[in-house]
Amino acid sequence: MEIGKIPNSILKEIVLGKLNNNRKEILLRPGIGEDCCAVDFGEYACVLTTDPITGAVNQVGKIAVNIACNDIASSGAEPLGLLITLLAPPKTTEQDIATIMTAICDTANALNVDIIGGHTEITAAVSQVVIISTAVAKILKDKLVTTSGAKPGDDIIMTKSAGIEGTVIIASDHEDLLRDRMTKEQLKRAKSFVGKLSVVKEGIIAGKFGVNSMHDITEGGILGALWEIGEASGVGMEVYEDLIPVENETSVICDLLNLNPLKLISSGSMVITCDNGRELISELNRNGINAALIGKITKEMNRVLYGHNGIEVINEPESDELFKII
Repeated sequence: MEIGKIPNSILKEIVLGKLNNNRKEILLRPGIGEDCCAVDFGEYACVLTTDPITGAVNQVGKIAVNIACNDIASSGAEPLGLLITLLAPPKTTEQDIATIMTAICDTANALNVDIIGGHTEITAAVSQVVIISTAVAKILKDKLVTTSGAKPGDDIIMTKSAGIEGTVIIASDHEDLLRDRMTKEQLKRAKSFVGKLSVVKEGIIAGKFGVNSMHDITEGGILGALWEIGEASGVGMEVYEDLIPVENETSVICDLLNLNPLKLISSGSMVITCDNGRELISELNRNGINAALIGKITKEMNRVLYGHNGIEVINEPESDELFKII
């Protein structure tokens, strides 16, 4: 099989299809595009999510915190705590662990999230550091947002820009591929995108605003996230490539390495659907978050991108563009 997440069609058949649904307390269960689960705690729901970091090296601590907290934020909740499992190869030094933990704690502190448990181990089972982060939050049950809530007529809003996380990882871990073809200033700016990896702020704002669905953009990029929203919600969509924001540094890196920025891992950006998108964009802008209206949810099941090269069907995501160079 290809490196990266198991394709959704296979995931549905051999993983999700084997799960039992015995407990009535489970409000939100695993599904295509659903990154969180929710458990009934009376007035509130307890929201949980877990994710590994396997494609990054130099920024692994910061990314591990952000990706789990981003999943929580896509439900409209504020993350409260993190459990961190850190698996490191035998060549790892004490200083390496200390550096990673400093990044984890600093990033969590900036998000007002506590590290509440986990596990740290040196093991020959991995060839580079792997971090699995599990996040927990609470939210009023009637405020819970899902990926599967998109409705025909909804505007599709995207925050920030495509390929943020991929840009950070490539510039930080694969600078040798870029050093002779990009300026120092371009590389410095590309690495600085690590400061844009969180979508907690926009998730909480959108949750309070009242939206129908949210999904943070990870493996498979913006097109993968859009397909997952459509699949989870049972809807179609029309999306316009010219309206999808892409930073110059991301475009340069993708052009140099023959990658598609719309299929590049994009933690730091959120897809949101609601029936009054321009009002939400104004609210996000007032809070210092760039956002763009990139398309519309449709009743028909067709999912299409009106692109630079004509009309393209938005298909089930394949292996992320990042893994072409790892």
